[in-house]
Amino acid sequence: MKTQNLKVKVKTGRWGFTPLEIFAKSKTGLSGTLFLTGFTIAEMLVVVVIIALIASVGGGIYVGTYKRMLVEKAARDFVLAAKYARIMAIERQKPYKIKLSAADSADAAEAANNGFGLVIDEFNQETEQTEQVIVRDLYFKPVEFGGDVKFEGVQITPAGREAATETDETREIVFSPSGTAQSAVIQIGDGKNHYTVSISAATGRATMYFGTAEKVKEEVKIGTIDLDQEL
Repeated sequence: MKTQNLKVKVKTGRWGFTPLEIFAKSKTGLSGTLFLTGFTIAEMLVVVVIIALIASVGGGIYVGTYKRMLVEKAARDFVLAAKYARIMAIERQKPYKIKLSAADSADAAEAANNGFGLVIDEFNQETEQTEQVIVRDLYFKPVEFGGDVKFEGVQITPAGREAATETDETREIVFSPSGTAQSAVIQIGDGKNHYTVSISAATGRATMYFGTAEKVKEEVKIGTIDLDQEL
């Protein structure tokens, strides 16, 4: 049976690091040589700094993208709610309303959790009065915005009146059984990212635009465009 002796020899290389030579010898002579090389502290520090810079840049991009997605999701949820309200108003021959939470409400909890819901007027046989009922079913539930998302601008035009702003008491958009609705321009954002939703009075259909309501009004003639396009 052959035996092997392991000899470790350390010597300094010309590049500044210390390669490790391992000689495995047997009775018959040298059987192999393995070189293991490493990095200097300076080289490792450079790598760490580069990784930290990439991580900081990537983290900033991720946070910005996440906030923009929250605003976009809120706007899309609003458009879907408008479409659902229109369909249900026609199907049930009963007005459906999108009710907005007040951004300037005195209630801090309500102001901190801006959102919206669908409501309908139902007759209560016990009280013999008409009451507003919040719609909660398989297809829709009240929406609360995430993060810093809120209604930045609300312009609703009641029938036969001038445009109403977010300072008015009425913050409801009515969808009629005929398929029409109150004309509305809703801006949703977080102070940096903005989306605008427009609802046509003639068709009751909604569409979404990227940007503020002012910018959208300059680029698109809201109220005369076809709002039946898919998102």
